[in-house]
Amino acid sequence: MTDRTPVNGAVDREWSLDELADAYAYPELGADGVWLRANMVSSLDGAAQHEGRSQPLSSDADMRIFGTLRGLADAVVVGAETVRQEGYRPARAREAFAARRAAAGQGPAPAVAVVSASLALDFTLPLFTGPLVPTLVLTGAAAPAERLRAAAEAGVKVLITGEGPGVDPAAAVRALAGQGLRRLLTEGGPRLLGQFAAAGVLDELCLTISPTLTAGGAQRITQGPSMAVPERLALAGVLEEKGFLFTRYRRV
Repeated sequence: MTDRTPVNGAVDREWSLDELADAYAYPELGADGVWLRANMVSSLDGAAQHEGRSQPLSSDADMRIFGTLRGLADAVVVGAETVRQEGYRPARAREAFAARRAAAGQGPAPAVAVVSASLALDFTLPLFTGPLVPTLVLTGAAAPAERLRAAAEAGVKVLITGEGPGVDPAAAVRALAGQGLRRLLTEGGPRLLGQFAAAGVLDELCLTISPTLTAGGAQRITQGPSMAVPERLALAGVLEEKGFLFTRYRRV
């Protein structure tokens, strides 16, 4: 893997999880600080998915970084459609990150926070019934009353993070920070990432560029209304393995 993050050069071995955790460490946060990073994958021709799933674009190194980013986060924020398409399960505790998490005052695993305006979620899934850390649901003030009751009956904590029919991205970040979850990671999908970007609350994008072509009309990594003014990010790091580029960009 070629590493342009701390040093230049090539290595003929796999990066350890400790090395990856150092490379992807969250910045120091003040008492009221919060940091939202995204982790996404894209093909060379801009597809975020192939046949509805991101896995065909991934690699072993991509999954190691995926696990590292989860191992460092307080909470994983994900859209309801991605939960359904990718078959989301609860985040698990990993021994490789236990000491880091304890030193940072974190629980054994990140919470999963599902964003859903309609609350059309199956609360009998393991994501809700068997997590090590309770799964949260973020919704708007206009969420259906019967779905709110269903969540309450299932013991799922719901945070109201918008006054309208949907979730307000900035309010969602504030609500999670209010729960003590300040190191945030979103894994999409594209609609949710587009909302975070348009609201100006996305601090960092960890983008895997997969050396694949898909053609077709697959989604990009963001979806939704265009931003009035394109936002330029600063390159924070690049790793390379087997043609995959693992990039990090931060807000200027």
